[in-house]
Amino acid sequence: MIIPSIDLQGGQTVQLIGGAEKALDAGDPRPIAARFGRVGEVAVIDLDAAMGKGDHAQLIEEVCGLCDARVGGGIRSVEAARRWLDAGAAKVILGTAARPELLSKLPKERVIAALDARDGEVVVKGWTEGTGRGIIERMAELRPYVGGFLVTFVEREGRLGGTNLDQVAALVEAAGDAKVTIAGGVTTAEDVAALDKLGADAQVGMALYTGRLSLAQGFAAPLTSDRPDGLWPTVVCDERGLALGLCWSDLESLTVALDRGVGAYHSRRRGLWVKGETSGATQALLRVEVDCDRDALRFTVRQAPPGFCHEETWTCFGPARGLGALESTLRQRALDAPAGSYTRRLLDDPALLRAKLIEEAAELAEAQDPAHVAQEAGDLLYFAAVALARAGVSLGEVDAVLDRRARAVSRRPGHAKPPPVEPT
Repeated sequence: MIIPSIDLQGGQTVQLIGGAEKALDAGDPRPIAARFGRVGEVAVIDLDAAMGKGDHAQLIEEVCGLCDARVGGGIRSVEAARRWLDAGAAKVILGTAARPELLSKLPKERVIAALDARDGEVVVKGWTEGTGRGIIERMAELRPYVGGFLVTFVEREGRLGGTNLDQVAALVEAAGDAKVTIAGGVTTAEDVAALDKLGADAQVGMALYTGRLSLAQGFAAPLTSDRPDGLWPTVVCDERGLALGLCWSDLESLTVALDRGVGAYHSRRRGLWVKGETSGATQALLRVEVDCDRDALRFTVRQAPPGFCHEETWTCFGPARGLGALESTLRQRALDAPAGSYTRRLLDDPALLRAKLIEEAAELAEAQDPAHVAQEAGDLLYFAAVALARAGVSLGEVDAVLDRRARAVSRRPGHAKPPPVEPT
């Protein structure tokens, strides 16, 4: 699959030829990260940190909140790597610092070793110095400690001349269980598809920024279809993973979806169809994923009320249930709950809502019987959901916070705070 790349220099997104000559400046990386993040992980490389010319720490922390970032550049210690993992980076990329004694102190599945090679020889110090060692030799040393390898063919980097497919099969075999990502010269959808067939991902920068390859073309390159019309079945889910319905996609609809960040599909009767353009039940596209067989898609969207179905239910399989149904109801009541209703009282009276949250949390803490625990948890979740609706925060945003926290590798002790001292 495609791994879009964001290289940072001087606070901007840049692309270099051969790691030295600046070819273009694409500007603020944040909107780029939001768009690229719709197709999966994004490589975010701090060129200034790699060259010892400062860093983009604050900017990259923001980017980690916008996409699943593979952070690299200037990571030379366990502490630096852990900092990025704690900040929500999906993975960290280590270059010259990728040594067994350091890597062994990090979670293997979250670490990628970067191997830069010119004509098969691993090079270091900004690609200026040869090591006399081959890529496969270095892979053998590092394979027990990493979950992936990023192999950059330096002589092809930024030149849009195609990548070196001849070596990839041997590199994938040498990597064993570690996933190989290839960078350097990946230019066309055919390049991405060929790498995927060989078992490698394609890290792409210059081709995306120059328009030689669109994001949709790169993402769709490995996809297959057994249908005469070539359409891909597309399962549409809300932020919490609930299936809203089944649609169909083609390259045209996928392009609109990824470029505009909307739920766009191929209607077999009407052609291109953007959900909500006429009904108002719009969708914000969060991400697109492909299944293991490369023949079906999953769209995760932020669905607007009343829901996905033309019958004005949340899903085409009927109304939502549980927390999803509660969220939908409270979201609507935040807009039109009648004066005097309990929900309106809670929304309009922060002190009352605070008191109920504290009261229900205490009752849950005291509950012992499983049925009683479920009842008290339900009460607390109701009031928590009111607090979310009052602030305009979705359960999907809460899920995203939990997912980011789950990525942290440094654990806090979690001691209880001392009770507040009441004024006398």
